Amino acid sequence: MLFGMKAKEKVQKKQAYVNCKTPQIFSLVFVVCHMKKKSCTFVLNQEQKATLEDSPDPYSCLAAQLQLLIHDFSFEALIGLGAILVLLFFSAMVSGSEIAFFSLTHNHIEGFRKKQRASDSRIMALLERPNQLLATILIANNVINIAIIILSTIVFRAFFEMTLHPILAFVVQVALVTFLILLFAEVLPKVYASRHPLRFSAAMAVPLLVLRKAFQPLSSLLVKTTRIIDKRMEKKRPNLSMSELSHALEITTHDTGNEEDKKLLRGIVRFGNTYVREIMKSRLDVVAVEYNTPFQALINIIQEAGYSRIPVYRDSFDNVEGILYIKDLLPHLEKGDDFQWQKLLRSAFFVPESKRINDLLKEFQEKKIHLAIVVDEYGGTSGLVTLEDILEEIVGEINDEFDMEEAIYSKLDANTFVFEGKTLLKDFCKIAGVEDDVFNEVKGEADTLAGLILEIKQEIPYRGEKIKYGQFEFEIEGVDRRRIKRIKVKRIE
Repeated sequence: MLFGMKAKEKVQKKQAYVNCKTPQIFSLVFVVCHMKKKSCTFVLNQEQKATLEDSPDPYSCLAAQLQLLIHDFSFEALIGLGAILVLLFFSAMVSGSEIAFFSLTHNHIEGFRKKQRASDSRIMALLERPNQLLATILIANNVINIAIIILSTIVFRAFFEMTLHPILAFVVQVALVTFLILLFAEVLPKVYASRHPLRFSAAMAVPLLVLRKAFQPLSSLLVKTTRIIDKRMEKKRPNLSMSELSHALEITTHDTGNEEDKKLLRGIVRFGNTYVREIMKSRLDVVAVEYNTPFQALINIIQEAGYSRIPVYRDSFDNVEGILYIKDLLPHLEKGDDFQWQKLLRSAFFVPESKRINDLLKEFQEKKIHLAIVVDEYGGTSGLVTLEDILEEIVGEINDEFDMEEAIYSKLDANTFVFEGKTLLKDFCKIAGVEDDVFNEVKGEADTLAGLILEIKQEIPYRGEKIKYGQFEFEIEGVDRRRIKRIKVKRIE
């Protein structure tokens, strides 16, 4: 009986729609115009004019169409709508976890290994098999999104009449669902995860472990298939990989290896993991000239510095105008102060502090340049790096007959040294004979010995103060209000 009543109501609604003889587009326009009490002009044929004249009250026509559009509100449809919202939340969490886990840096991973908390152990268990993790995330994300699309189709049909305008309903449904998935299940969670990778990874570690077990057969199949495709499509690569070089380094640690060969191999192995900020020359040690410097004063600076390329800045070193190549000045040495040497400047090449030196070396080769200005995250100048600095990371110090030997340290006895505060931590570790990662836990973003002291102390120490860390005792020998100049380092046996 109830079914018969609903069927009768549908027939009545459709009849009301049929009674509106005006095509929908004209009736809606007529209603809008009538509501606003404005005149509307149309270019209609005779049949359309006759249809408009015979149409019933436009308000009842619009009401009939709206009643026909929304029908059969049910509790099941409401449950389906709630299920879509829940699935959108799950899709957002799974989608964001992809960015969160693969945004974790080496320092984050080292922190997980040292703290060994339950959440850290779960994150490390997932990161040990990155391909399996990525496959699990992609499978889960696609399954959830497909479920959202299927449920949205059912719910849309329950709320709206789709038989009269199926194409319009399909377009509206696709646009709405696509917008919801992109905004709430892709863009927003990934933006949040990129800013808070640790928090997001810890929250999703347990769910992803469960999903990895649930989708293990399918994810394993995908990983194996990907490996087969990679092997078939990969191009010829260098014969020696980084893992093979590391193995070679382990072999040379025996007495049979030559010390120079060991240093060369260590430099090659570390080469890909070294950042520009670790080898650059600080802005305090850079020789640069102001843009408006007179020509004769410029010549004196060049003769005193002895460099083949010099940065030129305007007002401050944060505003570098270009690089002056000294060889370009050779034809103009006899000219006076009125000579406009600024026209000889070449464009400066800027690189961020966080760039890896192996990538920078490739760019130097492509651009055929030897010098780059290093900038920080705020656009200020941090220093400069040269091709020679990069090569020295592999082969050691390179000096020619014009280079002055710069003493960055002095050795007082077997276990006591005096270092300049600007000494790079990498150089300090080489001189002291310790591993590069000995200060990883406390050095933060510091790249120099003075920076390490500031990270440990969290304030500028006073002269004569002693600071102990690990097997080292640091005594401050020279300091001013802004920086640490000289440090005595004693190794504690």
